[in-house]
Amino acid sequence: MMTSRADLHTHSTFSDGVLSPTELIDLAYRRGVRIMALTDHDTIEGLPEAFATTARYPDLTLIPGVEISTDVPGSEVHVLGHFIDWQDQEFQRRLLHMRQSRLGRARKMVDKLAALGKPVSWERVQSLASEGAIGRPHIARALVEAGHIASVNEAFDLYLSRNGPAYVERERLTPAQVVEIIAAVNGLATLAHPRDLGQLEELLPQLMTAGLIGMEVYYQDYSPEEVERLRAVADRFALIPLGGSDYHGMGGPQQREPGDIPLPDEPVERLLALARERGAPQAL
Repeated sequence: MMTSRADLHTHSTFSDGVLSPTELIDLAYRRGVRIMALTDHDTIEGLPEAFATTARYPDLTLIPGVEISTDVPGSEVHVLGHFIDWQDQEFQRRLLHMRQSRLGRARKMVDKLAALGKPVSWERVQSLASEGAIGRPHIARALVEAGHIASVNEAFDLYLSRNGPAYVERERLTPAQVVEIIAAVNGLATLAHPRDLGQLEELLPQLMTAGLIGMEVYYQDYSPEEVERLRAVADRFALIPLGGSDYHGMGGPQQREPGDIPLPDEPVERLLALARERGAPQAL
């Protein structure tokens, strides 16, 4: 597959990726990515390092971003924010609260795994997260290391997915609330990996009222048929059809390298133009 020039969904060690922001940017650049967003979960702590790294790549546009998880009945909805005013103090306080909530949730999942006869060390989970926000992928990696399962994907399938026996609910924010939070810091909100959302077309009008501007259409392992279906939905709702690899660096059949998605230039240019209209300095 030909590498896309843009990748709008990536993760570093500041959330649940395996590469530092510097390593991630170096890899993406080597692979031909020239427009990328760092979208760690509930944190912008990796952005200073990321922007410092771009000094070595004058032709790379780095978009400050974030990914925030929400719940709807029976499912999870993730929302990406691009071109956020990441230095906004109230926004940073809100993200810190979300990360602290994640910490308590992760601890409860580790306790549940122990009760299921699949114990992992909380200290090892913390070590895998390093300075980043602890998430389910860190627990999954600890399960693999402990020999309880063979892969991160299997950890989710058997224990950590929404309906898994070790799952713990997070503090609830609605998807519309998250879109509003992103819009409040001049961010452009995109619905992440929507393929498996059963109520997608009922959800989109609510999110658009809150300020949603895009939807991931080109994502990780989506088939050409799935891309076509989602692009038609995006067109029908006048949303920009965007995409990203959701790179974490953990391997597995669903994982993609940075830029390894068929994202065309045209919708990316629409995103950049919209960011320029709203005065985002990184879009100049």
